[in-house]
Amino acid sequence: MTVTLKDIARQVNRSVTTVSRALHDYDDVSSETRELVKRTALEMGYAPNVVAQRLQKQRADTVGLILPVFGPRLSDPHFGDVLAGVAEEIASAGFDLLISMADSPSDGLDAYRQKIVGRRLDSVLVIRTQRHDQRIRFLLHRNMPFVANGRVLDDWDFPYVDVDHAKGMWAVVQHVAELGHQRIAFITGSPQLTFVHYQLEGFRQGMANASLPTDESQIVEADLTQRGGYKGAQILLSHTIPPTAIVASNDLVALGVMSAVQDQGLEVGRDVAVVGFDDIPMADTSHPTLTTVHQPAAHMGQVLGQMLISVAWGKTLTRPQVLVEPSLVIRQSTGLDLWL
Repeated sequence: MTVTLKDIARQVNRSVTTVSRALHDYDDVSSETRELVKRTALEMGYAPNVVAQRLQKQRADTVGLILPVFGPRLSDPHFGDVLAGVAEEIASAGFDLLISMADSPSDGLDAYRQKIVGRRLDSVLVIRTQRHDQRIRFLLHRNMPFVANGRVLDDWDFPYVDVDHAKGMWAVVQHVAELGHQRIAFITGSPQLTFVHYQLEGFRQGMANASLPTDESQIVEADLTQRGGYKGAQILLSHTIPPTAIVASNDLVALGVMSAVQDQGLEVGRDVAVVGFDDIPMADTSHPTLTTVHQPAAHMGQVLGQMLISVAWGKTLTRPQVLVEPSLVIRQSTGLDLWL
């Protein structure tokens, strides 16, 4: 049987209004009464009607995340760490995280329309931003509170947390160039993705800075998965003059590259240098260990979560645009001899 406020009021011999205000810690109720009401509610197994409370205050207490078809899967370790940081922050503020899956690019925008027009969300987390992202355009037009994990190339003012991918990739190229590599290849994702755009920018700048020509045939687009990295590396290694270093858009791709290199009978870190981007936990336990670019995923998720709660409450962000500086982590996959 469901316990109501009226049941508790009858048990403690107080009015329903007093019981309600005691449960919500109003100062006009004595501490003794608040303690009595809360203890009785606990003993009777009272559970507040969350839906009714949210309707009363006209807020859903919900942050939305709609996963795009071109976005990361929940099994992506980097994305999982970011999402864990987001969830931790919004849960501590009493908010729920609603995750929806989009069936197609157009359905993704339709999902935004359904949930936002119906006001089923208080704020939205946008991930895997595109160079010209119609989701962000739509959210700005609707005046919907949101925070993006990534930037766009359009001159739009919105809150985001992102990593300086261009700077990170520039550091990668400089590292392998300093090791003497001249045939440096890049396995990347769709150039429509903003972070890929900046990585390509950093790659080309790094090559120019090292006085190396950028050979477009050495830039291969692939799925941002281990399978994608494996297939991309097979293409590169089949060239008449294969690369001696392969850099990847993320660590999953790099791990696939390492498998392809090893299946060719070559040694990673000696015959072919391999570099990733993200610094997922597997990068430190792979064989050999993976040189990569570190992103503080959990911290970024926490910052995103804090910002999502603030915009949901209508607060002005003191720092609405956060660009995190990455750092290069050198391991065995670019210099096996240095570790033996």
